[in-house]
Amino acid sequence: MDDLLPEICDQFEESAHWIPLQWIDVGGKPVFYGPVETLRCFEDNSKVRELLGQPGYGRILVVDGQGSRRRALLGDQLALKAVENGWSGVVVVGYVRDVATIGKLDLGVKALGVCPVKTEKRGLGDVGEELRVEGISVCPGDYLYADKNGVVISKDELDLSLLS
Repeated sequence: MDDLLPEICDQFEESAHWIPLQWIDVGGKPVFYGPVETLRCFEDNSKVRELLGQPGYGRILVVDGQGSRRRALLGDQLALKAVENGWSGVVVVGYVRDVATIGKLDLGVKALGVCPVKTEKRGLGDVGEELRVEGISVCPGDYLYADKNGVVISKDELDLSLLS
């Protein structure tokens, strides 16, 4: 189903929370969903590399880069690492690079924009904490659903078989 989110928002009005940001779709998988892992970092993708180097088990990494436009928190090498390790997607509240290559990978990727500049490597970042994205709580273990309509968060896994 290409337009998953409108169906989710209609069927699960009380538990599905849309994050009101205008994302760009970068990855080769336009519809993706799964349990969330969280990371807060600023212009340093050391922890992004560390997390995507671990088994993903179909999870989605939500990276709160605090909207910085000066450095890309995800590039082709880390996106390839995510695919190799079984991650379903990466959602970056910030910027990414190498978008032509990432677009060919079987990975869902959303970001606020693109920037060709790599990050500094300082080993900084907070893993596994609650994030607040446009007022919406995003916690490890929540479920994220994404398509070209945006991103929805739910505290529980939604029964997609109920959708028409």
